[in-house]
Amino acid sequence: MATTSKLIERVKTGIPGLDGILHGGFIRGTNIVISGGVGTGKSIFSMQFLVAGAEKYNESGVLVTLEEKPAELRRESAQFGWNLEQLENEKKLIIIDAASSKAGLPSSEEWALRRGFDLNTLAQEIYKATKTIAAQRIAVDSLSGLGLRIESSAEVRGSIFKLSALLRELGVTSIMTSEILSNSPGLSRYGVEEFVAQGLIILSLEEEQSELRRSMVIRKMRATAHSLKRFPFEISTKGIVVMPSGEM
Repeated sequence: MATTSKLIERVKTGIPGLDGILHGGFIRGTNIVISGGVGTGKSIFSMQFLVAGAEKYNESGVLVTLEEKPAELRRESAQFGWNLEQLENEKKLIIIDAASSKAGLPSSEEWALRRGFDLNTLAQEIYKATKTIAAQRIAVDSLSGLGLRIESSAEVRGSIFKLSALLRELGVTSIMTSEILSNSPGLSRYGVEEFVAQGLIILSLEEEQSELRRSMVIRKMRATAHSLKRFPFEISTKGIVVMPSGEM
């Protein structure tokens, strides 16, 4: 029988165990916030999403780094067997260095903010990079870095709204990472990220029986059913692996 319903296209995350929980992956074109405290694996999550897209699913990506220099990311990714430089040479990945200009330092990177840190300049660079390699995935790591060059909380929130709107306009599937402060009951650094995005995944690192254990909860994922259970995960030599056991 004919149907007027449109099939929802999914984007594989490339993170073992996660796509099953998400019923096939992220919905194409959505913007997802990955939030958590220090050391929970947010940067690894975003890099793994881009590397898997480039290596497994023929989807090029753009990584916007607001806190770490690209050279540092390339070194760190090598421990998981990810060769970011090779992907860059193959035009499957572009890393935009926004960290150097934010710190007031020059950058030797091909893609960087040359005229100082400014949201409009950053947006232009993201747009150009996306069009240059026909990117289908973007990761912004991390939104917490915006606050170091923007004075008021209202300005930061406005910047996050604009950045999220740009990512949706580009039609890419995107990730934005955000830090949860240890003394804050909120779900993100500025309290607005979870509202502008279509999805929110919380990463946690908590002590249980004298051991630190990692877990994730999908707090929000629009237009799709998802589990609200807490899922344990590990950071292995190949990146993040989500365990299927459900409640810890």
